[in-house]
Amino acid sequence: MECGGKRSATPLWNWPRAGKSTVDAALCRRTPKEPASAVICMIDVAAGLIFHESRLLITQRFSGAHLGDLWEFPGGKREPGESFEDCLVRELREELGIEVAVGRLVEDIMHAYAEKTVRLRFYCCALRGQEPQPLGCQAMKWIRAAEFADYRFPAADGRLLEKLRQDMGLWK
Repeated sequence: MECGGKRSATPLWNWPRAGKSTVDAALCRRTPKEPASAVICMIDVAAGLIFHESRLLITQRFSGAHLGDLWEFPGGKREPGESFEDCLVRELREELGIEVAVGRLVEDIMHAYAEKTVRLRFYCCALRGQEPQPLGCQAMKWIRAAEFADYRFPAADGRLLEKLRQDMGLWK
């Protein structure tokens, strides 16, 4: 499956939701010689690039969340033992009430924030019939490439945003 294109005929960086811990202890590590304050927390995130009629779906983070009110590509934190693809299917169902077919990996980004490091994997996804609804996000929008400047995204998305601006083939 390629990015863009039509919806499939067959029926498909958000942070933890309420009740989930922000950091998985299994994902935090340090070398034996480092003090406990040098713990590095790694969080794996899968996000979807869902195109329809030359528009891309973006979601807005809840105001009180880490990076609140910023816009992002829908998806979420990978659970232990879960593949990135399975994570993305689960997160999009929870966050937007949709089913997707996960396609090719478009970008794999590591980004260090002061309190954690995230690994973001962005996949093209084909929507399988349902219309998305903002169930686990503050808002959602379908935007065109020329509209990116109207929205604020997390710093970690910078490289992907540049790729999306330059490669219009993704938008078809």
